[in-house]
Amino acid sequence: MSSNNIDSALIENRQFPPASEFTDRARIKQADFDRLHQQASDDYVGFWAEQARSMLDWQTPFNDVLDDSKAPHFKWFADGTLNVSYNCLDRHLASKADKTAIIFEGEKGDTRHITYQQLTDEVSQFANALKAKGIEKGDRVVIYMPMIPEAVVAMQACARIGAIHSVVFGGFSAESLRDRINDASAKMLITADGGNRGGKIVELKSACDKAMAGGCPSIEHVIVCQRTQHDIPMQEGRDTWWHDAIKGQSSECAPVWVESEHPLFLLYTSGSTGKPKGIQHASGGYLLGAVMTNLWVFDLQDNDIFWCTADVGWITGHTYVAYGPLAAGGTLLMYEGAPTVPDAGRFWRICETHRVSIFYTAPTAIRALMKLGDDLPNNYDLSSIRLLGTVGEPINPEAWMWYHKVIGREHCPIVDTWWQTETGANMIAPLPGVIATKPGSCTIPLPGIAADVVDENGNSITEANKGGYLVITKPFPSMLRTIWGDDQRYVETYWPKFDGKYYLAGDSARRDADGYFWIMGRIDDVLNVSGHRLGTMEVESALVAHERVAEAAVVGRPDDIKGEAIFAYVVLRGTRPPDGIDEELTKELRNWVGEQIGPIAKPDNIRYADNLPKTRSGKIMRRLLRNIACGEDITSDTSTLENEDILLQLQGKS
Repeated sequence: MSSNNIDSALIENRQFPPASEFTDRARIKQADFDRLHQQASDDYVGFWAEQARSMLDWQTPFNDVLDDSKAPHFKWFADGTLNVSYNCLDRHLASKADKTAIIFEGEKGDTRHITYQQLTDEVSQFANALKAKGIEKGDRVVIYMPMIPEAVVAMQACARIGAIHSVVFGGFSAESLRDRINDASAKMLITADGGNRGGKIVELKSACDKAMAGGCPSIEHVIVCQRTQHDIPMQEGRDTWWHDAIKGQSSECAPVWVESEHPLFLLYTSGSTGKPKGIQHASGGYLLGAVMTNLWVFDLQDNDIFWCTADVGWITGHTYVAYGPLAAGGTLLMYEGAPTVPDAGRFWRICETHRVSIFYTAPTAIRALMKLGDDLPNNYDLSSIRLLGTVGEPINPEAWMWYHKVIGREHCPIVDTWWQTETGANMIAPLPGVIATKPGSCTIPLPGIAADVVDENGNSITEANKGGYLVITKPFPSMLRTIWGDDQRYVETYWPKFDGKYYLAGDSARRDADGYFWIMGRIDDVLNVSGHRLGTMEVESALVAHERVAEAAVVGRPDDIKGEAIFAYVVLRGTRPPDGIDEELTKELRNWVGEQIGPIAKPDNIRYADNLPKTRSGKIMRRLLRNIACGEDITSDTSTLENEDILLQLQGKS
């Protein structure tokens, strides 16, 4: 065994082929799938040209498909021009003007149905308001809003006039907001008085004022949407209410045709250096990935109601809320609030009420809802759901099975999707009418995506279930173009190994005997225990497979003998043990993991908690867990946590 490879011992053999009633009506059938894969293999560039011409409307047709002369700075369809908002709205009006584009439900129960014609009018009117404030093609606009339709309107309005938007998640602190405004040199900030979340008002405008007070010299105007209608200060000459900004503006605004490579948006991700990275996506390539995967992976049909639970502040909310479903002419659902308000049946009540047919959420949300038992979802009519999806991190097999049995009632395909902010769209995922699924596997790459698992030297690993680096070996249209203002950092972050030939995803993975990909965790989350490299995901999956465990997170801490010791945080089904200690259960869980994986994987420490430190999007903040395991003080920003009090419990202080 090479010490540079990642060991895998947790093997899952269950398979679930798609049901015939699904395959019969699926967009992509086996013959289509075989043809697409063969075409991509025979003529990779021609394959992408065909997809771009068939799925997008171009003002100026492109002739140049891929320019790799300055790799890894790739250009796709560079001599073509188009407009993203036109592709999402105007092109549907001839046949779908009266079709519902967005169904909205607020946390307090208010609802709205917005047709394609109404959405086009609202986007055009707001685009004219932006122009009236001096916003032009290439200007940066920061959007810091709750999960309401106006957030999508603002994004689409920017795209309509060629402005570059940067959406900042509404849970980020004033300091984080200021950093992103200043890095982008944004001219305008669009926000709201507040948002409704967890029965409380999220003070968005207050955070904006605090950010501006700290110094945002590039901001010239702030537009404020009135959502919560509580009293907030407005600075004369700088701040304008949304309803005042659009007053008197025409509901017609001609789209600005931009080059395919024109930046559509920046989206900031956390960087290892502490400075956020502004991921820059191009208009044509990004939109192609968004519409293609909505049609292929989610099998989006004309009568579907597609609910992606992600906030628009994340890439999932960009691709599978604000752009992809609209570009495909679908109907999307937006929900403003928390999944447990007024009770933990909220998600399932929404699915029942609005007849949701495609439901896409994060494994952390699935595990949290699974912890509450089967009775809750069984109280609701979920028969409208025909397709389920997971996103954000690998899903452990037991959570997958619960999702399959209890939510999907054993008849819905589950599309487990692997992708990143940087890739812009799904990369590895099952096409639901073709691919048999396995609990915990994202299955195989989509047609046109060249993914591989390689060793330390960049050689493809052909041995089944031997872990290595997950890489993409060929450029693809929806990939990031650079890091805003820092081309060198882009090269050093994503192309640092293998002579810059491969895009390094930052994840470890393995392939099983059927060629299915299994994500084993982030490369920097790999545990090095007594010379064995173990993926954190596999240890977590083993723990959650125990009947008493609802959720688990595993990190490493330094150990003088082993190099690293395994520290596990466990959320139980039912109540937490008094003082978080249960020696008998700890012994049982350690032995269980030993049986599932091997003695080397037994956790050295297990700490019980009511929950794990998660952002409002459901992402576990593992760096905080590492701080606690190592006995370090937490000095980093925790403002995005759903519940900061859980840190005290994990530290044994409550």
